[in-house]
Amino acid sequence: MDPWESKIQSYCEKIGASHGGVSSLSRPLTWEFYQSWLEKGYAGEMTYLHQHAEIKENPQIWKPAFRSALLFAFPYVPHPQPQPALSANRTALYAQGMDYHFWIPAQLRKIIEILQLEYPNESFETHTDSSPLLERDLGQRAALGWFGKNTCLIHPKKGSLFLIGEILTSLEFQVSSSPLPDFCGKCQKCLEACPTQALEKPHVLNATKCISYLTIESKDIPPPELRSSMGDWLFGCDICQTVCPWNQKIFKTQLEVSPQRKLSASQQSELVEELRWILTSSHNQILKKVKGTPYYRAGAKGLKRNALIVIGNRKLHELQSEVESILENPDLGELAQWALHQFSSNPT
Repeated sequence: MDPWESKIQSYCEKIGASHGGVSSLSRPLTWEFYQSWLEKGYAGEMTYLHQHAEIKENPQIWKPAFRSALLFAFPYVPHPQPQPALSANRTALYAQGMDYHFWIPAQLRKIIEILQLEYPNESFETHTDSSPLLERDLGQRAALGWFGKNTCLIHPKKGSLFLIGEILTSLEFQVSSSPLPDFCGKCQKCLEACPTQALEKPHVLNATKCISYLTIESKDIPPPELRSSMGDWLFGCDICQTVCPWNQKIFKTQLEVSPQRKLSASQQSELVEELRWILTSSHNQILKKVKGTPYYRAGAKGLKRNALIVIGNRKLHELQSEVESILENPDLGELAQWALHQFSSNPT
């Protein structure tokens, strides 16, 4: 066994990672693909991805002292840092707890303390996906998984429901691991299940159609032709992962795969009250409640926007007066009108 492979296994046990690996910090193997993806406009409003492109192509421009990366996969089912904020609503599995931008670096710093003692003259830094790195490219090279047709890294024994954290280092590894082979085969369940057809072909995600992008990253109101397909997702979406046979095999009944949830009477009541609270609360009240969670990224306006889409798609007549109170809102009025139209055109 490669000595670093043995060390990585030990580190994973210390910090709750499911698996890990090492990679050189060099030009991404998927660079041309990523560049083409940007040129096609699939990044939407995420203009920072264009701004970071040069750094992502050559990480040494950004971090000249670093040569390698240690990669760790952190599973989020069940969530390691549960912190329910808006638990009645449908939320991506990774977001059902503390924001990983806080807890993953905290875990990685435990490993840096060990490394710094062993290599006192070397440098180490923690990073997550908020850094200008193509971390899935690094993850593929470190054998964390292969690129699935849903664009996520998939491991045959761990699935894809994990987040990636990395430690950049001035150490130069002799990388012996090879990328995992692609085991997707002829399966296209992720493409077939995507409600908005954001997966335009295998391995190609048009973010401007993706429910996760529309409910989190985008600041705009989703176009009318996509709203009905967004179902009852308040924040993010997991469908392209939960339908994956590799995740089904590992997580089985823990995963929900339907486009819209079936709720009991009590669950429906809780959902209505939570959505009412979102629509009637001030921006400060909402931000205070979701502070420290991924919801904070969408902002209060984004959560109100998403709530209106959930209300319209679930045809929650109980909230008609709350929706009507938003009709004069310059940002959300048109969407409120759309939600009301969903009531009248599709009566329950």
